[in-house]
Amino acid sequence: MKLDLFKDKAVLITGATGSFGQKFVKHLLKNSEAKKIIIFSRDELKQSQMQAQIEDREKRLRFFLGDIRDLPRLERAFKGVDIVVHAAALKQVPTLEYNPFEAVKTNILGSQNVIEAAIDQKVAKVLLISTDKAVQPVNLYGSTKLCAEKLFIGGNSYSPEQTKFSVVRYGNVINSRGSIVEILLKNKNAKKVSLTDEAMTRFWITLEQSFGLVTFALDNMKGGEIFVPKIPSMKLVDLFACLAPQAELEIIGIRPGEKLHESLLTGSEARHALELDNCFVILPEHKSEQQLADYKVYEAMGKKLPNDFCYQSDTNLDWLTKDSFNKIIKDMEIS
Repeated sequence: MKLDLFKDKAVLITGATGSFGQKFVKHLLKNSEAKKIIIFSRDELKQSQMQAQIEDREKRLRFFLGDIRDLPRLERAFKGVDIVVHAAALKQVPTLEYNPFEAVKTNILGSQNVIEAAIDQKVAKVLLISTDKAVQPVNLYGSTKLCAEKLFIGGNSYSPEQTKFSVVRYGNVINSRGSIVEILLKNKNAKKVSLTDEAMTRFWITLEQSFGLVTFALDNMKGGEIFVPKIPSMKLVDLFACLAPQAELEIIGIRPGEKLHESLLTGSEARHALELDNCFVILPEHKSEQQLADYKVYEAMGKKLPNDFCYQSDTNLDWLTKDSFNKIIKDMEIS
């Protein structure tokens, strides 16, 4: 099924050589009639490897070397672009705890550069890829992503008739590059594996589910919303039992900047959020008259949440079982 949203559009993905970006580009090439897809990233090796893997590169793909810390480079890259998906970020929690200002320069200042370049080049829609770590953050990565969310929501004040900014926020991506799932899959015969805490839970989403959320957000966004998917939780100890059943489990304790459980939507956010079929939509607290009118479409699609509603990985009603998780992994290996 073709994604009509992208037909005849120029689409740019920042951080497009990352796990999400590479697969999303392939998704667009296969399922959309986008006229141009621009890969914007700072890693020339990954761009070269990506070029070698994608057969359609000579027709619609453009590879643009650059860093989101560089505003003039972004402005050049955004010229003539209709849609930007902002996925570039530094995200390794322990590393960023010890290199804090590098995270600030990329995740905060870089995101502001994306906003300014998009407004200056009259990009129609810009979507930030965010994370559950941004909710009540306890580490620097989450704090910088919270700032990025706030910047994107506030960005709608500067060019409301021309450029719209919204956010998608989701949990751990199954088998993303550098994730615990990838590490365990590459070390199936490990005799010993380390787990921080047996009670730890996380939200889990597949890349395909993230594509659906991103497409829904881009198709429906009015500007200022945060879209949160309804996704299952799983205990880390159960995940380890699936992927390393023979290994000895060593409990090492929670690392700096790590939570026992994650949240995707807080009680304070629930007061201005709506529940749709497959996701929640958090609306900005400060709305213009035009936004109030635009957001009524969500009222027709969903319902209000209770004021005390919280969406947390440990109290989630939807859980991945060992069988369902193993099926996801098997399907990934087949595809």
